[in-house]
Amino acid sequence: MTFSIVAYCPRSGMLGVAVATAVPAVGAVCPYVVTGVGAVSTQSWVNPHLATDTLSRLAAGAAAPEALHAAVAGDTGSALRQVGAVDAQGRSAAWSGGDCTDWFGQIVEPHFAVQGNMLIGEATLQAMAAAFRDSESLDLDERLLRALEAGDAAGGDRRGRQSAALKVHHRQPFALVDVRVDEHPDPVRELRRVHTIARAETLPFVQQMPTALDGGLVVAPAVLEQLALSPADRAAWRSSTAQRMGMRT
Repeated sequence: MTFSIVAYCPRSGMLGVAVATAVPAVGAVCPYVVTGVGAVSTQSWVNPHLATDTLSRLAAGAAAPEALHAAVAGDTGSALRQVGAVDAQGRSAAWSGGDCTDWFGQIVEPHFAVQGNMLIGEATLQAMAAAFRDSESLDLDERLLRALEAGDAAGGDRRGRQSAALKVHHRQPFALVDVRVDEHPDPVRELRRVHTIARAETLPFVQQMPTALDGGLVVAPAVLEQLALSPADRAAWRSSTAQRMGMRT
């Protein structure tokens, strides 16, 4: 019922998940990320405990294949589950139970895994894997989104489209990027639009959040100036700022 990618960036240490499906609010139930530990997408007939158990095992030192398979072994409904996992060393794993709805499958490679069920066909996962491999120089959020877009263009969920989500963690215990489209006729395309705005307006603020409880509030004046504006005025402000910076160089 869903297609997703879980991934690790060896260059930055970022971990993340991108996922899309034909039910509402996929971002609330499928993606799980713990900074410095791992990323998991639990799907098909979702069991959130598979994600939390896998992440607990990763935190205790297990590798992703070991952690995921141990978690699945304890689930009496494992034949209905699909899960992808990656750890903070880039070791990846996936599970697709035999009773998942066709078409279902997975591709597991170093640093990422793509998985999907109730798909139009295998081309969805092949396109996702190719898009991720071909974007190695980009930031992880962009690579994940490109993989999701490629899977969507190649067919995606055979029932149609409804929701999509992208979550990336970096050095802090909170998300660096966390954007969702909960109910939309073209959620992956809408996720791209929301992500573009969030990178411009939210990411600079998140990047300057305190790194500890006593970190205080240190935000660049330009970030404060932008966030003080209404949403409708921010794009014009960014354009004006870029022009001014261009004139100074």
